[in-house]
Amino acid sequence: MQWRVGRVRITKIVELETVGSTRFILPQAGKEEIQKLPWLIPHFATDEGRLKMSIHALVVETPQHRIVVDTGLGNDKEGRNVPTWNNRKGPFLDDMTAAGFPPESIDTVLCTHLHVDHVGWNTRLSGGKWVPTFANARYLFGRTEYEHWRDHSGTPDKRAVFDDSVQPIMEAGKATLLASDAGITDEVSLIPTPGHSPGHMSVHIKSDGEEALLTGDVAHHPCQMAHLDWSSTADSDPAQSSATRRQFFSRFADTPTLLIGGHFNAGHVRRDGDAFKFIALG
Repeated sequence: MQWRVGRVRITKIVELETVGSTRFILPQAGKEEIQKLPWLIPHFATDEGRLKMSIHALVVETPQHRIVVDTGLGNDKEGRNVPTWNNRKGPFLDDMTAAGFPPESIDTVLCTHLHVDHVGWNTRLSGGKWVPTFANARYLFGRTEYEHWRDHSGTPDKRAVFDDSVQPIMEAGKATLLASDAGITDEVSLIPTPGHSPGHMSVHIKSDGEEALLTGDVAHHPCQMAHLDWSSTADSDPAQSSATRRQFFSRFADTPTLLIGGHFNAGHVRRDGDAFKFIALG
């Protein structure tokens, strides 16, 4: 799946797609509640009210750069809380290459935040050691986000993610720590969107008068645009994540800005009473 924003091209590389089984992450999003939001169907939910979500990377091509935004789960990882996320043997890198993006062609990797399903392909297993997957890339982490997980990865699952998907990038000298509002290229900059994690950032793309947002996990699913208070179980600060959603969607509602979620497809945000709805492309 591909979108164009001025002279920038965005390509989605899917690692995993799911229908339903999302109550562990969005417990309030029951089938009956979802069916009350008909604009979600069929693009973001089934007729039965089951959520459609994906884990994916977004490749952003500017005139000068090839940037991978978020890197999914990765292969061969262990210590994950979700059983099916352990010891994966998926074709993600082959799929990237087939789409025209061999790993060596990527010059920048940008993580909106450092959760398990956004950093996995930062590294790959080689000779029993975790090495950078994208050997020619500089990796960009938010400083606030990095320092939080460096100091607060206390549980075994969080420590495993940091140790196999983040720390090896630091040790390889490949990482640059950024402010949450930093500029990346002429077309790409960051917007601080804390709440889901302490240093969470979204990606703002502007080119030839067109705009797009790669939201990361400001919302895991468009149902949270209608229910701004529905916080993910993974949110570090639910009240802040709700406030961030209202501020973020207010800023870009009823504009031509293209929004692409960290776990859902592209569309446009529209005001809907005191909240918002999401209109899918196509």
